[in-house]
Amino acid sequence: MPIFRSEEMVLCQMFLQSEAAYACVSELGEIGIVQFKDLNPHVNAFQRKFVNEVRRCEEMERKLRYTEKEIRKEKLPIHDHGENPKAPAPKEMVDLEATFEKIESELREVNTNNEALKRNFQELSELKEVMTRTQYFFMAHGQDLHSIVDNAQPIGPDEAGIGQGQGGAVQLGFVAGVIPREKVPGFERLLWFACRGNVFMRHEEIPEPLEDPHSGDPVFKDVFIIFFQGEQLKSKVKKICEGFKASLYPCPETPNERDEMLKGVNTRLEDLKTVLHQTADHRHRVLVAAQKEIRNWIIKVEKIKAIYHTLNMFNFDVSQNSLIAECWCPSSALDAVRGGLRAGEKVSGSTIPGIIQTMHTKSKPPTYFETNRFTVGFQNIVHAYGIATYCEVNPALYTIITFPFLFAIMFGDAGHGTLMFLFGLYMVLWEKKLGAQRSTNEIWNTFFGGRYIIMLMGLFSIYTGMIYNDIFSKSCNIFGSAWRGYNYDNETLEDETLETLTLDPIYFHRNDSPYVFGIDPMWQPAKNKIAFLNSLKMKLAVIIGISQMMFGVVLSVFNHVYFRRFLNIFVEFIPELIFLGCLFGYLVALIFYKWIAWPDFTPIDGSRCAPALLIHYINMFMMSYTPVPANGTEKWETRDACSQWEFYDFQMAFFFAAIISVPILLCVKPFVLRSRHRRKEREAGMYGARSTDPLISNEVTDEDTGGVNSAEKSSSGPNGLADVQTTSADGSQLGQSLNADVEAMNGPILLSEEEPEEEFEFGEVFIHQAIHTIEFCLGCISHTASYLRLWALSLAHAQLSEVLWNMVFSLGLKMDLQYIGGIPVFILWFFWANLTVAILLLMEGLSAFLHTLRLHWVEFQSKFYEGDGHLFMPFNFKEILKIDSLEDLK
Repeated sequence: MPIFRSEEMVLCQMFLQSEAAYACVSELGEIGIVQFKDLNPHVNAFQRKFVNEVRRCEEMERKLRYTEKEIRKEKLPIHDHGENPKAPAPKEMVDLEATFEKIESELREVNTNNEALKRNFQELSELKEVMTRTQYFFMAHGQDLHSIVDNAQPIGPDEAGIGQGQGGAVQLGFVAGVIPREKVPGFERLLWFACRGNVFMRHEEIPEPLEDPHSGDPVFKDVFIIFFQGEQLKSKVKKICEGFKASLYPCPETPNERDEMLKGVNTRLEDLKTVLHQTADHRHRVLVAAQKEIRNWIIKVEKIKAIYHTLNMFNFDVSQNSLIAECWCPSSALDAVRGGLRAGEKVSGSTIPGIIQTMHTKSKPPTYFETNRFTVGFQNIVHAYGIATYCEVNPALYTIITFPFLFAIMFGDAGHGTLMFLFGLYMVLWEKKLGAQRSTNEIWNTFFGGRYIIMLMGLFSIYTGMIYNDIFSKSCNIFGSAWRGYNYDNETLEDETLETLTLDPIYFHRNDSPYVFGIDPMWQPAKNKIAFLNSLKMKLAVIIGISQMMFGVVLSVFNHVYFRRFLNIFVEFIPELIFLGCLFGYLVALIFYKWIAWPDFTPIDGSRCAPALLIHYINMFMMSYTPVPANGTEKWETRDACSQWEFYDFQMAFFFAAIISVPILLCVKPFVLRSRHRRKEREAGMYGARSTDPLISNEVTDEDTGGVNSAEKSSSGPNGLADVQTTSADGSQLGQSLNADVEAMNGPILLSEEEPEEEFEFGEVFIHQAIHTIEFCLGCISHTASYLRLWALSLAHAQLSEVLWNMVFSLGLKMDLQYIGGIPVFILWFFWANLTVAILLLMEGLSAFLHTLRLHWVEFQSKFYEGDGHLFMPFNFKEILKIDSLEDLK
């Protein structure tokens, strides 16, 4: 499995018989290692050969989508047991269409009947409520309509009541019905204004919600009864009821008639309940039967559609009754492709074998990395920046180590790293079970997709936390401190009032050996702890950053050698290495020299004589060293004991070497390229004018074969599968190895469409090189400063952890409560644990992750990685298995 570079790709041409094309493409889809090219880019989608089959598949998709929606509406789970059925034969499409049509028709008929029954049930339920509430109303107020109106309260503030001020007896009528509860206030006000207060209305809530027959949602309604006088008011009331979509129901005036009608309604409701229950059972049985096969049907239909969509990308040769395809595939997978074609021919029963032959092309191949569950996450990190150029060095190989390590430097805490490692380990150990759940939570899916990255980040954080001797902001004295007090005795160190002490190399000394592993725990209570950690972590950040940038520059030479750009080795790689090494590599060497050359702590020749890195670096550029006086002179006796004049000679050599490398990096390459271009033009003019056009379509001319840099070698396979064997164009001949079935097709090697070569423009080349030079030189400075984020975030993480411990959890440990002390300790621990997870693990972890991304994308990969390729996207049925629902395809 090559991961240092992308897979070597070849462009192949296939000749497939029409009756075997479907089966062959199906087998290639199961293999999933071929990317087909569209040979009909200018043909409308509706004018392609298999457009009718694609439409039939879309119609089956629609029916399956409807069936799936009904299954989910019934709250039946659609289980994914990892089925991967083969794509059915074309003749089986008719059976699938008939099955889906039958299921859809049956479901639609059942749903229509069920909706009609529910509507009838709702109407009868509303009628029952109207009859019941009306009966209660008349029983409470008597049967005389005039007495009901006279004793009632008016519906408006100025209403005098129906019948008041009118002489003699009047004939009153009433209507009853139901109305949605939210419309009652507006309905009542409109009745008052439209009828000028000449109606009387009463309404009462229906306690149980009714079910909407179409959507199944609960609907809250009220029963109302309206009394009025005359046909004109009756007409107005009915129009208002119609406008508010209130349902009116007949209500007899006599109690006996109402009782008889209520009994009939109850009987019909019981009958409807029985019918609805039977209808629901029938619908459930239909959906359960479809539930068992819906996943397989989805996969089959999507495979059929994918096959015909791929066949639409082929050219159709009417004379040979065959389909012609071009595809990219890894050279190592040619045998697998041939095996897939043979399997497809066997399934289809075709007696004429297909043909596959490799083709020469100058077009850029797609980039393909074969990944597994472990490496895919790191490869996606690189792809998020840009797809690797074909066959250039792949940063993902080194990202597997450097990414979690740089993260751990900023996140270094053994306690927090343990929690992160256990979370990642849990997802790794249970990945099959968790992956089968197909969660729709994007945050969880992001964590699960990067489970191996999280596990490694936690593991590396444990390591750096042990180096920092930092576990939840506390230190562990495992091996015993190597520090001893110079003027502090044990009583002083054990004094409880002594909260901090200062560790000074002048007044403190070490034993014969330092602390065994990591930072000495004596620094934990030291007053100058932050100053010491600042100095240490800043130097570590510079060392790691410059080392990674240097490694990136070294990786660029592998690209130059592989692509045979030997000029770039001398005019780019070597000057870049000199510039970076002489200026910034020297800084790293100076740090190590400072640590090694001054190991003792004597006041005169000790650490105070060690060079201050910043001042020393400034003096290197300013060339401001004071020369050491000669021995025996007056100034010799008063010389500075810490003079660093011995650094001057080689520092000046480094400085001038770096300065000289800049014009080499800037100017040499453009002029060399111009010289080469002019020489080619002179050589082309020496041969005179001659035609280079091919006599026949796709014929290989001498000029074309001269551009081929490598040979594509393959041997003919059994059953008539053969491909063309070619050699390089340095004078060797173009060989062909086709078997007897295709001997008649011997002829010139076919070439795919070539990308036009770019014209040489000296101005553009020079500007591009100038931009590259400026970007590299300034980038070395800015990128070195950018790596200081390793120190800054590490310090911030440690301080936040210490603040949470001192301000939250330690308060409970300081409480002197004899019997109930565990209660506040547990409460404070609960808050401390939640804040640790929320702030230090999630927020700080996300911050460190983003900064690590930045360091890899900008500081590291910019030294060698172009990232202007395009990804290999094979025709692969396995992608269909990732579909959780057809709704995802809409």
